[in-house]
Amino acid sequence: MKRNATANWSGPGKTGKGNLTTQSGVLNSSQYSFGSRFEEGIGTNPEELIAAAHAECFSMKLSFILGAAGFEPSKIETTCTIDLVDGSIIHSHLNLKATIDKITPEEFAKCAEDAKLNCPVSKLLNTKITLESSLNA
Repeated sequence: MKRNATANWSGPGKTGKGNLTTQSGVLNSSQYSFGSRFEEGIGTNPEELIAAAHAECFSMKLSFILGAAGFEPSKIETTCTIDLVDGSIIHSHLNLKATIDKITPEEFAKCAEDAKLNCPVSKLLNTKITLESSLNA
């Protein structure tokens, strides 16, 4: 399986502008710029997209791991925060909130750690990845 996205950019770094289109069409000529990346401008940015990909991938991987262990989650909610410092992504922090019946905190922690280490986006990122989790009974 292969997936793709196409980015177009025009102009200089600070004043130029770009647009991004994904294969699925979910993003279709979505704008990005210096302002949307480093200020509070309208549009997306690479760090936001990486955060979305990591949160989504981790949540899905956790669901599969829980299923293999005999648990069915009622809800998995993951927020990912990407830290960009001095031109490098230095950290991806996953904040997990889950509702899963009949799982012990120890089993939950083991499954969450497995997902953190083994979701495909975690494997791709060459940065520190941390996880904070809470289990709702």
